[in-house]
Amino acid sequence: MVKILDAVNQEGVVTVTNLVDSLSVSSMTIRRDLDELEKEEKIVRVHGGAQSINFANKNEPSYIQKRQIHLEEKNEIAKQVAGMIEDNETIFLGPGSTNELVSKYLNVEDLRIVTNSLPVFERFRDEHDYELCLVGGTYRSRSGAFIGSLAQDFLKSIRMHKAFVGVNGIMDNSLMNANPDEGETQSIALNQSQEKYVVADHNKLNHDDFYQFYNLQDVDGLITDNSVDDEILNHYASITRVFVSKSN
Repeated sequence: MVKILDAVNQEGVVTVTNLVDSLSVSSMTIRRDLDELEKEEKIVRVHGGAQSINFANKNEPSYIQKRQIHLEEKNEIAKQVAGMIEDNETIFLGPGSTNELVSKYLNVEDLRIVTNSLPVFERFRDEHDYELCLVGGTYRSRSGAFIGSLAQDFLKSIRMHKAFVGVNGIMDNSLMNANPDEGETQSIALNQSQEKYVVADHNKLNHDDFYQFYNLQDVDGLITDNSVDDEILNHYASITRVFVSKSN
């Protein structure tokens, strides 16, 4: 198991197939050892392989750190999102510092907000009197989100008018984030919504991350800021509808 752990930590992310080829052992042995390493909390098991705990921690800023990054662009996008929400809707707001800012610009009478993000919930609780539904589950402190089977089972049981989800990166048709469980929760929320939108400032376009949780072509629109390069904008407009926010 030492060689397997060394390989995972060195590469960041490995597949069972790669480990079988490099270590010349059976896939059954690899999977058994990966399961044991996960029980010892030395790796994170993902579909088809494993991810280093250190890889996840080093590459994903916390939600507190993200709040300080590209703040002007995020405010522009948040204002655009708020303008797309109508009275008497049930909406899903996923984890992300941009979705937290939507509360500043929202001006509708009646609304039900569903979220698995504790920071989003707290922001709306303090600033509005809307009906709030906080999805429970396993708390992921890195993003402030509730994830796992409890969150996923609840989201599968409800329907929403619109969902707005954040990403760590968009590369062509791939919507990416850093955590498979969080990505799967976002995917379910999108599937349970009549209209599906992804929010991403221009710095996240043409940017890769660890896990692809959805296809851009399957959402109703990408909401971004007006600093995006025209060539990049045209590229993504060929995949889905693009909403470009205006400067405040």
